[in-house]
Amino acid sequence: MEPDFTLDDEGLHDALRALIDAKRTPGTPHGDPGAVLVLPDDWPDAGIGGRAALASLADTALVRPTRLDHPGFFAHMDPPTPWMTWAAAQWAAAMNQNLLHPDSAPAARQLERVVVGWLAPAFGMGGGHLVPGSTVANLTALWAARELTGARRVVASVVSHLGVEKSARILGLDYVPIPVDADQRLRVDLLPDDLGDAIVVLTAGTTATGAVDPLDAASGAAWRHVDAAWAGPLRLSSHAHVLDGIDRADSVAVSAHKWLYQPKESAIVLFADAARAHAAISMGGGYLAAPNIGLLGSHGAAALPLAATLLAWGRDGVRARIDADMVLAQRLADRVAVEPALELFARPTTGVVAWRPRDADAAAVRDRMSDAWVSTTVINGQTWLRSVADNPFAEPDRVVDAVLAAAATQSDTTL
Repeated sequence: MEPDFTLDDEGLHDALRALIDAKRTPGTPHGDPGAVLVLPDDWPDAGIGGRAALASLADTALVRPTRLDHPGFFAHMDPPTPWMTWAAAQWAAAMNQNLLHPDSAPAARQLERVVVGWLAPAFGMGGGHLVPGSTVANLTALWAARELTGARRVVASVVSHLGVEKSARILGLDYVPIPVDADQRLRVDLLPDDLGDAIVVLTAGTTATGAVDPLDAASGAAWRHVDAAWAGPLRLSSHAHVLDGIDRADSVAVSAHKWLYQPKESAIVLFADAARAHAAISMGGGYLAAPNIGLLGSHGAAALPLAATLLAWGRDGVRARIDADMVLAQRLADRVAVEPALELFARPTTGVVAWRPRDADAAAVRDRMSDAWVSTTVINGQTWLRSVADNPFAEPDRVVDAVLAAAATQSDTTL
């Protein structure tokens, strides 16, 4: 018998204990990009065994990473994950189901359909399927749109996610960027008059500022797609009205590994008419018992951690957690607004706060921060700090204090 393919109780318990110990130990709000891995340069000829291999990787996996649950982490669109997803992801890895074949993953295929069915109505969509991320979700939606409408152009705001232009290039479609207004929303008045051959992509939560395009725009387009990678889960919160009009789209992309707190890689592509869209992007083969839908071939049980979260929290729990994050964003904006040394780009509408010191270089200040962390973004050619509210442990005052201290230090060194 091959021992590495059987149950190693002690090895699994050791690995779980290492995870528990790491999560109980305070980390840092950002990793060390200059850290050197303590691993051999060359792949060894002789293996060291499973337990030793995990022990040698524990520091890389559990100690050095950025702690997304640190109270000073108010930075990227990368949340900490709930504990039940860790277990569900481990189950999925252990069983290694392949949703490509009904006979190899009948329960997992059904689970994905159920989870999509739970979420799709919030967006006014009829169905869809899971993909590894919203770049793939956007590409899938645009592929279906091209097949069904014969569209030749993709029209989107100039601040749309880079994955939108990337998808257009892959699909051989012209990409037409449209300017944005002072709030970083697509200028509807600058859309082409004739959109009959265009897929219009509307963004619900831009990467830099969280801005939401007018989601009822471009009614004459051949296809309307909403990239709701970031702000989509607001439809499950008390702030659902922020995305009014999303239900009139032909397709929607949502990242579950952002504001639904899932492990990478988890996203959903949704269609108003899922049967028609899926038929347009399906292929068969002699070895397949069912059509292969979308871009992915082999596809694991990605719905399992998401199902665990949705069941654990219910509708009320999901709503409460997103609402709480929105409160954190407002608290941060409130504090920035009253600090004379700081500037707020705009009041946050989807949990993203862009802000900066008035008299110091934002990037340099970020690099000087201690025990707290923010990201940076470029808006109209200028660098701003960016804080994304998806860490329930984030402490706004702690982050602002760290920025003020770093800005003061920079001012002292330039005297």
